[in-house]
Amino acid sequence: MQKKWNTKNRIGAVSADLKNKFHPVVLQLLTNRGIVGEKALESFFNFSYDTDVHDPFIFADMEKAVERILLARKNKERVAIFGDYDADGVTATALMYEMLTGIGFEKIMPYIPDRQTEGYGMNELAIEFLSKEGVTLIITVDCGITNIAEVEKAKQLGVDVIITDHHHVPKILPQAVAIINPHMEKCGYPFENLAGVGVAFKLAQGLQQKIDDSKMDQLKWLLDLVVIGTVADCVPLIGENRVLTKYGLVVLSKTRRIGLLEMFKVGRIEIDENTVPSTQKIGFQIAPRINAAGRMDHASISYELMIETDVAKARIMALEVEDKNKARQKITTEITREVRALAENSFKDKKLIFASNEHWQVGILGLIAGRIADEFNKPTAVFQKQAEYFVGSFRSIDQVNIIEALEQCSDLLIRYGGHSQAAGVQVKHENMEKFYEKLSGIIEEELIGKDISPTIEIDLELSAQEIDWNLMEAINRLQPFGEGNEEPVFLMKDLTISDMKTVGNGSKHLKLSLRAHSSPKVFESIGFGLGDKFPDLKVGDAVDVVFNLQEDEWNGNKKMQLIVVDMQRKIS
Repeated sequence: MQKKWNTKNRIGAVSADLKNKFHPVVLQLLTNRGIVGEKALESFFNFSYDTDVHDPFIFADMEKAVERILLARKNKERVAIFGDYDADGVTATALMYEMLTGIGFEKIMPYIPDRQTEGYGMNELAIEFLSKEGVTLIITVDCGITNIAEVEKAKQLGVDVIITDHHHVPKILPQAVAIINPHMEKCGYPFENLAGVGVAFKLAQGLQQKIDDSKMDQLKWLLDLVVIGTVADCVPLIGENRVLTKYGLVVLSKTRRIGLLEMFKVGRIEIDENTVPSTQKIGFQIAPRINAAGRMDHASISYELMIETDVAKARIMALEVEDKNKARQKITTEITREVRALAENSFKDKKLIFASNEHWQVGILGLIAGRIADEFNKPTAVFQKQAEYFVGSFRSIDQVNIIEALEQCSDLLIRYGGHSQAAGVQVKHENMEKFYEKLSGIIEEELIGKDISPTIEIDLELSAQEIDWNLMEAINRLQPFGEGNEEPVFLMKDLTISDMKTVGNGSKHLKLSLRAHSSPKVFESIGFGLGDKFPDLKVGDAVDVVFNLQEDEWNGNKKMQLIVVDMQRKIS
């Protein structure tokens, strides 16, 4: 499907002061992101961990949470950490475990539910199990905000619950001892976009501040976990997240976690003290491996890998995680092909793509839904049909807040939860048809009069003369890139293909040399995954190219490279 290109206009004249301080392209890029004026620009570039990470006790319930946890330590209670099976939940669980053991807890019981049999969040059978194991306090991480019945069950069994979560807040809240969720209206916290691991980190800060605030700096060693979960969960990398991510990437390069170091070796991921990773390296290499265990089997192995201190054991776990990731890639590709065929035929004229099969694994439903939603630019739901109900994952488009749409269908759902663009549900067999009809109607109405054609938003059209090392250095200063601070997307017109070939396993990638008409420059370029997307292109063709500009280093030699996002051949 041909995508529309929407190129933003160049900004007008700027003051001499701004011209002297900032590269003109950077001014354009930050204006596009709503960062305007000298004060806002300075704060974007000049921030520090000490001044721009908020006090955890701004959270209204932080005092209650810390007091209850310290009471549990005093009484030597058994505490459970109830986590989630994705990278955000796994890192949050590991972080909270390390924090609690570090302040003297001995009876800690991490609990990550089985994605296939238990699904997301707390469940009553798990509560009963933890109670029988002697647990008297449950701390949730990356879940719990919708678990009203489960928290009530815990209370009946004499188990207190502290909820730390960052998901959509329902109208009715669980009756927990404390709820720490930055999306709550009266939570008091000034930054609402923390990931689950970010919220867990705030609780860790609260505990350390109360116990001995002279050791607060030691918590920086937890930022390797924070940055992995934050980037993996695709929360906006602005505000406090930008600070946590920037410093977290440095800590990750120096990580002392044996499990992560073994993962890097097994996966051939280049990260060390001299190689600070990018957010892309987390998003495309680290997070998928951590997620793979929960998708293909049980997330406990990824969690154990995060906290393992024995090199031999960590090596075995890292190899197993690597194998699960390869299996995940293969199965995801196969099922995506099936759903794509269904989308092209049965849902060609529909606004909502809906697919189900009893043989599709629950753990990869979200990945498949995401790929199909991106490809067709439609909200997509992919389900596994189980014995008593359907379990499904949703991925949406910018024009549809899927969690709000699901809230309108809550009477037909066993359970649901998530964000504006991604959610999960359970639906009884007898309600499935009604659910589809109601949700489809809501989405159809929501999209009336809206253009949902797939569009590439382009920050700026550049000339060949503007691309130099000064620009490259200015772009690098904008990092870390991610949601809310996306990597800049540029357009360059009238380039000629002087060389072209496919590379990589299965010839998946398109490697090009592009010569500028208006200058002697030749740009080395690569389009990842574009090997078969432009079958009619040939050497000598003139093209307009949409791209990211990146620095590439090989054997100590640095060069600039265009990462091709899309192309259009010029018709003479």
